[in-house]
Amino acid sequence: MRVLSKPTLYLLEHPLVFAGKTLRGFSRNQGLLLAGAIAYYALLSVIPLLIVTVIALSHLVDQAELLTTLGRYLEWVVPSQSRAVLADVSAFLDNGIAIGAVLLVTMLFFSSVAFSVLEKAMCIILAHGSTVKRRHFLVSAVIPYGFVLLLGVALLAVTVASVILRGMAEESVQMLVWNWPLRGVSTVLLYLLGLTAETLILTALYLAMPVARIRLNHALVGGFTAALLWEVLRHVLIWFLATISKVSIVYGSLTTAVVVLFSMELAATVLLLGAQVIAEYERLRLEFVAAEEAA
Repeated sequence: MRVLSKPTLYLLEHPLVFAGKTLRGFSRNQGLLLAGAIAYYALLSVIPLLIVTVIALSHLVDQAELLTTLGRYLEWVVPSQSRAVLADVSAFLDNGIAIGAVLLVTMLFFSSVAFSVLEKAMCIILAHGSTVKRRHFLVSAVIPYGFVLLLGVALLAVTVASVILRGMAEESVQMLVWNWPLRGVSTVLLYLLGLTAETLILTALYLAMPVARIRLNHALVGGFTAALLWEVLRHVLIWFLATISKVSIVYGSLTTAVVVLFSMELAATVLLLGAQVIAEYERLRLEFVAAEEAA
């Protein structure tokens, strides 16, 4: 009985060949250009999205806890610049600016534009053969707002879990004469919580954004691969900005915007590379299916 499918076995036996096909496909689909477009609109939408989310969730949990959680996990998205982004959000909230209907619609619009651009980019990369299906335009219009809602729910869940885990850090386990503090366990669990949330959000993006029908296991593989690749790249980026880069000297007051834009473009590139991995794996699966039917 075969445990692994033929495409998976091929990938494990020829990882460099598969990686080469993925990079060629990514280049053919103009992946870097698409990532740049996503990063630009994400830069426009990130502050409005965070403001709306914090204001909405402040009715359910303490605002200070929300901002603490945001500060921790914004570092995953915009390494070394999370404090600057969070300061802008806090300044808006501290000024007590009332959000009227026009301002709310404007914020939601900019928050949804990046998702709309992402949907179009995923359609380009993941449109393969017989898996393409039609989608009503209203569905495409609603999906970005659905993901804004999903991110809000994810932030709420992560905030509640973070409060519980930080409370655990103050506890300890005592056995006989030994006393083990749980601070280290809490730190590891907080990291795993963030990684899990990141993987699930990426998986949801791969499932819902493209018009092509994506299998759940393929989306999970793509989400986990993209999450791990981003974890490596963001630590490299943090090291580069802290030790080598002279970006603050070159760009001056524009440093935050430049670094945030570069971080988002890098993250968008990883996201689209994950989608390209799914596309190449699906293409490989279809090739094996066609070969078996021909035999």
